[in-house]
Amino acid sequence: MSSVTKEQVWQQGQEILPWLVEVRRDFHQYPEIGFEEFRTQEQIMRYLDEMGIPYTKSAGTGIVGLIQGGRPGATVALRADIDALPITEAEDREYRSKIPGKMHACGHDAHTTCLLGAARILNSYKDELAGCIKLFFQPAEETDGGALPMIKEGVLENPKVEAVFGLHVSSDIPVGQIGVRYGQMNASSDELIITVRGENGHGAYPHSGRDAIVIAAHVITALQTIVSRNVDPRQAAVITLGVIQGGTANNILAQEVKLSGTIRTLDPGVRKLVKERVRELADLSARSLGGTAEVTINEGYTSLINNDNLVDLVKRNGEELLGTQNVRINAMPNMGVEDFAYFAEHVPGAFYHLGVRNEETGCVYPVHHPNFDLDERSLAVGASLQAYNALVYLKENEKR
Repeated sequence: MSSVTKEQVWQQGQEILPWLVEVRRDFHQYPEIGFEEFRTQEQIMRYLDEMGIPYTKSAGTGIVGLIQGGRPGATVALRADIDALPITEAEDREYRSKIPGKMHACGHDAHTTCLLGAARILNSYKDELAGCIKLFFQPAEETDGGALPMIKEGVLENPKVEAVFGLHVSSDIPVGQIGVRYGQMNASSDELIITVRGENGHGAYPHSGRDAIVIAAHVITALQTIVSRNVDPRQAAVITLGVIQGGTANNILAQEVKLSGTIRTLDPGVRKLVKERVRELADLSARSLGGTAEVTINEGYTSLINNDNLVDLVKRNGEELLGTQNVRINAMPNMGVEDFAYFAEHVPGAFYHLGVRNEETGCVYPVHHPNFDLDERSLAVGASLQAYNALVYLKENEKR
């Protein structure tokens, strides 16, 4: 059984902090969006080569590293997403993005750095480990989702992964703290597109046509009753229509209006109900006014549901490394989405939030904001905790 202590892991995280800052700032200056992370991939491979950690490519721009312990045992995975967002960075900081229109505004540069730091810590103890650790550097979390392609390529097999841990930065939580959540962590998402069709006519003679704008307005209003009148109020659901496009002139009845938006739910049964009601109400509302509504729903990410036993492990480890007062229990799930959900759907998983907020240095902006930044001391916290999560899991599941 490994004799590595929490003090050793924490100390190593602090010692490599300057390196972590350097690594993160390099990624930050060269952001790449989903499935275009070629430079990012090359840098990750370079760091793994320096550590002597073998790896294979996956899902195009992803990487799977493998730290093989000195004795047989369980297999645990640590996951980080590596892609950036199509956002122009606002702040003129020294490590500002050098790629116009692209920015690590969601902290994936930090996630990648934390995983590299955890790998560096864990690799120094590999001969003492019973089992092995897989390192998932996953592309395209913000776009098409890189988790499913990696799973389909077999990253959870050979050796078979028995548990997976992931983290996400949070500017709502001060640096030095983490937030954990039992059970439902993130919502599912579905893209909604509704094409409403009527009939052209002169704006002065509305009776001569079928006004698609008026029909669309009734469809929009009807859809708002789904959450308020069809979904159990003890459940959560969101229907947001973010785009309305239609009409050609101010004196012509619109023949076609396109609505697009998103559906967010936590429960699979509620997800099914909402999609069914969207189709029914859009169709009935349009037909009642002489028009039609064509509904397209493109399935997005599934709900992220944490394994309570693994959340317990993260909570205990966080309390040991950071202190009980620095581990928060998140009372409510997040209606945002996260494709870590697919890993957690196939094997037990735990996803948690890493605090990066520091009001004194202006690290207060939310993710996806052009001013987003983080207190880089969080990199050592994330690297240490992820390493400790893997060590404790292997120790508690050592195969004798």
